Amino acid sequence: MPDLIHQCIAKSAQASPHAPALLFKDKCFSYAQLQHQVARFADGLLGLGIAPGERVAVYLPKQPEAVFGMFGAAAAGGCFVPVNPLLKPRQLLHILPHCNVRVLVTSIPRLELLADVVRACPDLHTIIVVEDRVPDTAPDIPQKLFSFAEFCGAPDSGRTPHRRIDTDMTAILYTSGSTGNPKGVVLSHRNMVAGARSVASYLNNVPDDRILAVLPLSFDAGLSQLTTAFTVGASAVLMDYLLPRDVVRAVARYGITGLAAVPPLWNQLKNLDWPPETVASLRYITNTGGAMPVPTTLALQQLLPQTLIYLMYGLTESFRSTYLPPDQVSVRPESIGKAIPNADVLVINEEGRECAPNEPGELVHRGALVSLGYWNDPEKTAERFKPCPTQPTEIPNPELAVWSGDQVMRDEEGYLYFISRKDEMIKTSGYRVSPTEVEESAYASGLVNAVAAVGLPHASLGQAILLIVTPGAETTASQDIEQEVMAHCRKELPNFMVPSIIVVRSALPLNQNGKIDRRLLAEEYRDIFQVAAT
Repeated sequence: MPDLIHQCIAKSAQASPHAPALLFKDKCFSYAQLQHQVARFADGLLGLGIAPGERVAVYLPKQPEAVFGMFGAAAAGGCFVPVNPLLKPRQLLHILPHCNVRVLVTSIPRLELLADVVRACPDLHTIIVVEDRVPDTAPDIPQKLFSFAEFCGAPDSGRTPHRRIDTDMTAILYTSGSTGNPKGVVLSHRNMVAGARSVASYLNNVPDDRILAVLPLSFDAGLSQLTTAFTVGASAVLMDYLLPRDVVRAVARYGITGLAAVPPLWNQLKNLDWPPETVASLRYITNTGGAMPVPTTLALQQLLPQTLIYLMYGLTESFRSTYLPPDQVSVRPESIGKAIPNADVLVINEEGRECAPNEPGELVHRGALVSLGYWNDPEKTAERFKPCPTQPTEIPNPELAVWSGDQVMRDEEGYLYFISRKDEMIKTSGYRVSPTEVEESAYASGLVNAVAAVGLPHASLGQAILLIVTPGAETTASQDIEQEVMAHCRKELPNFMVPSIIVVRSALPLNQNGKIDRRLLAEEYRDIFQVAAT
């Protein structure tokens, strides 16, 4: 079995070179072709003189070049950074310098939006665009600029990739943090390979599977659709959908056997008509990015009676933690299940001891899937990655476990149940959103004096974002503050971070420490999205 994540492609290419590996619209790349493209990109990076572990960012929608770039960076001995294509320049201005990105893979239209950002990235020396050639109208930037064909088209040089081992880092996934800017979760080859093997084992993935990748590749569960497929020699189908009905059509068109989606998408898919051929081909479905509403699970069971449903729970810091087997979905549909293979999940109380059955505590994950921490952030890493409380004291070097921040409970049979988050993170549309990042965008408008962003229950999104603001000193009575702040947020933030409703009031309540009392605001407005929907 491969030890490094890119080796799963090479292994499958050796075993079944002509088997379909990657599908995108009308294109189909066999494993041999995929391996060739990955090797060509890796050779190009080595030609640039990329050093071991140097970062290669990929800022693209789901398309083959994104896959070639990520796995090619790993094959060269570098580290890939998949950037959510929904993010705006404001977020990339943090991400690219934060992890000292050296090479960026993107497109000309996206580069035009990022021209000012890349000029502010002194470590970034090369940009590769997916177009066939670099147009004469390309932005005037200090970096070297290549087309993808030019970068990967030179004869094979035979350059030797950097030697890497399974504990070396190979990817950084950026996820929202509770105090503002995104944090970079550092993944090793071991993390990714162990995760792919574990998931493939309990989903019973086989080479005949076709997995539809609808989730962003910057999302750990989205990236898992590729690594799981490539590990077993199955096919991955890349898709960015516009409407939920497009997903159903893709299942029929490609004969999809496995589909993962976030609860808001499942909430929409359960209301559609699924043709008989989709019902017949779809062997399993999974959820990620939040708990699946029980009514949605029950509706999907009726809609897809032959399809196995796996309810999952995970966090980027440890990829995937638990799953509920299909035979338990009807018995305990509200459970997040038990630990996945090759992982251990503990429930720890405030005293640092394991909880008794039915006693609430924090979910703590230990094992090969625990990531290497947050890039260049020792303080936040120390908050979440702490010594495992069950390790024997006689072992001098501590085993680090990841403390999830999620309150859970384990029943007498060992099944886990999610209770709540310990922090104020907002979980909307499958994304974790920092209230601070939303608030900072509103402050940057210059229209508000005080701001609070809270996540409140929403029938289809899980949570929706409510922004409560007070007028700034220079605003006038004639200004429509709600509309102006909303327009600013839409310009500066990706869609999933934009508030659904903005409320203007004269003052915000403060707690005993003099801070804005978000809990009180959440209680006061808890039904606002239910009222808005009626």
